[in-house]
Amino acid sequence: MRLAKEETSMAEQVIDLISAVKELHGLSSQELNKLLRDSENFTIHFHSGKGSTTKIDVEKLAGLLPLHLIAVLLSSDRDESLLRYLLCGIQLLHSLCDLGSRNSKLEQVLLDDVKVSEQLLDLVFYLLIVLSGHGQENLNSCSLLLVHSALVASSLHLLSGCISSQWQDLVQVLLAHPKVDIFMDAAFGAVHVAIRFLQVMLSDQNTGLHVKSPTAEQIVDYICQQCEASLQILQSLCQQKMFRERLLRNKELCGKGGVLFLARAILKLNIMPPFVDSCTVVAAVSRLKAKVLSILLHLCEAESISYLDEVASSPWSLDLAKSVVLEILELLKAALNKDPNHLSPRPDRTFPMGLLQLNAMRLADIFSDDSNFRSYITTCFTKVLTAIFSLPHGDFLSIWCSSEFPPREEDGTLDYDTFTAAGWFLDTFAAANLSNAINLEITLIPSNMPQAMYAHQRTSLFVKLIANLHCFVPNICEEQERNLFLHKFLECMRMDPSKSLPGFSFTSGALRAVTVCRNLRSLLSHAESLIPNFLNEEDVQLLRVFFNQLQSLINPTDYEENQVQEFKTERSISLDKFSRLTIDEHLQEAQSTGAYGSPMVTKEPSHLYNRTDIQKEEMSENSAIQEEKPNFKNMNQVEDAIKEDKAKSGACVSDVLREIDRDAHIVETSGSDTSSTRGKTYAGQVVNGDLLKSSEHIKRSGCQGVCGGEKVESPHFEEKQPRKRKRTIMNDYQITLMEKALLDEPEMQRNAAALQSWADKLSLHGSEVTPSQLKNW
Repeated sequence: MRLAKEETSMAEQVIDLISAVKELHGLSSQELNKLLRDSENFTIHFHSGKGSTTKIDVEKLAGLLPLHLIAVLLSSDRDESLLRYLLCGIQLLHSLCDLGSRNSKLEQVLLDDVKVSEQLLDLVFYLLIVLSGHGQENLNSCSLLLVHSALVASSLHLLSGCISSQWQDLVQVLLAHPKVDIFMDAAFGAVHVAIRFLQVMLSDQNTGLHVKSPTAEQIVDYICQQCEASLQILQSLCQQKMFRERLLRNKELCGKGGVLFLARAILKLNIMPPFVDSCTVVAAVSRLKAKVLSILLHLCEAESISYLDEVASSPWSLDLAKSVVLEILELLKAALNKDPNHLSPRPDRTFPMGLLQLNAMRLADIFSDDSNFRSYITTCFTKVLTAIFSLPHGDFLSIWCSSEFPPREEDGTLDYDTFTAAGWFLDTFAAANLSNAINLEITLIPSNMPQAMYAHQRTSLFVKLIANLHCFVPNICEEQERNLFLHKFLECMRMDPSKSLPGFSFTSGALRAVTVCRNLRSLLSHAESLIPNFLNEEDVQLLRVFFNQLQSLINPTDYEENQVQEFKTERSISLDKFSRLTIDEHLQEAQSTGAYGSPMVTKEPSHLYNRTDIQKEEMSENSAIQEEKPNFKNMNQVEDAIKEDKAKSGACVSDVLREIDRDAHIVETSGSDTSSTRGKTYAGQVVNGDLLKSSEHIKRSGCQGVCGGEKVESPHFEEKQPRKRKRTIMNDYQITLMEKALLDEPEMQRNAAALQSWADKLSLHGSEVTPSQLKNW
């Protein structure tokens, strides 16, 4: 009898909670606060839908609401009506949590009560688990797709709204939870489902969303905003070192590709008409892609565990990673093919696009510096790189050697209001006429870097990409990779660059070699001026050696128009075929056909080390740009002048070679006249991509320097780092110091204090070395 009375009381309480949620969810924290000020004993009165007046104790409501929502979630059919009710409950929770920061009673219940905090966490976990399980069967209802995306965003924002607004504190709470791995899986899974739903909306595959509907753009704007709000939470969590290191130990997300699946889904988002003309939709999708690239960047830059090693741990996950790399390269190709002015915002309103191109270039730099991806990127992207260097000289200078152009990308952080976002959906889809839906305003907090810094970072990443692809370290790189990029570049120079970058005009035939060499010379000059703030000497030296070798191997007769077809016949494998092969198949077939055989042996021009010519011929960054500014309207002026001179004198192809030698002097210290690094030599000179010990060997070996003088790696380095990274983290002197120290203290890797001390000492003699890098070394 007593038990029956308790059950009846609990049932009445549940009914009261359901009524409270339905009646109060539409009240903001300011409106609730006004009601509480006018009430007694923290109890407010409201009129129910049946016309009766109901009293509710807000303090008890706050304490019972999380557990009530969990019970509803676990005990009910998970249809659209349930999801709407849960969204109402979470909207009310957000209002109560917001009010708690200004009300001591609510703060004690929601923020200080450990039991309620645990229930809030459990609610978020359970919601994300359910939302991550939605599949293709839910694609028939437009409103279901929207409520799903709203629930994912509002659930994740409960963490910062109700648990802690400080990300470091929030991460500690999450990592202390025994089910943190389940949370990570569910969070990334739920966002992935929301992204798939967004793609349905963007492609207008949903039968309930008509192209001519006046609310079509509003609906797509809404789901974009929810997806961005959700992804932004994951990005903020991954910015915290402790969280991303824990994430790297999650086998489902890293070892089995959970993060990569999400990244690929976002990068594959394709906007179809009529949304291609919507500035808000295009900008939102661009920011989504920039944010997921930022997450990948944080994972790749982790010190304790190598993310790239994790994804390369199995052939299946490695193939998945390569598919993501391919999407990044395609994104870069599309971005580089556009008019640089497309980055500028509209004059009537700013819609930041995010750091999409810069983040893509950062990832290209990281992936190209890993032995598992270097050859793949060489195969897939050299054609685009060759086309970039084939741009008319004025275009190339303005895009890659200027601090003022192209305009920087605008970044922005979404200022997400859960109450407003949930209310828009609940109010809009409760109305009979959707065409009267109001616009949901989006607020973005700008976060931008100075124009000059953006331009220099972009150029430095371009240089690093070239350096990574050309670098070859014996005992780490495969022998087939030696000069692979150089020969692929030479091959692509004979192809039509307009197919890779159709947005630009190019010269053809032998004149293209002049343009490529001149552009490389200007990039090398500009790159030296970026040392040491944006580039290190090693990267610039690798670019210099690539330039030296490229010019020495160029045979202008190969670039005559009537030679193109003959060359294609001689080459049995085209670049298009390479892109369809796996990297192992590509290397094997290339070896069998001789496409990447021994490099051509050509005597270096006598002017390669003529420092007097350097002073006369090389231009500084400023002078190079100033010289070309008047020519932007006619970018082919240089090539036209060469053509006219050639016509007057009846010059043959050999004239072009002399033009290259005269116009593009290439030397071991090539750089800007104003550069502070001018005339310096680099301790680890490079020839044919090999790291050598002295510059004297370069002069002795010329273009055949691959045969000797290779840098000898210590046995300890070979054991700890078997062909994963192409370049060491320390220079020769740092390695010598470390080897001597290990003789005295062989167990140093177990001594944290010694590792820290030696990391500080080594950093004084070269690049910065962290204790974790030293321990792994």
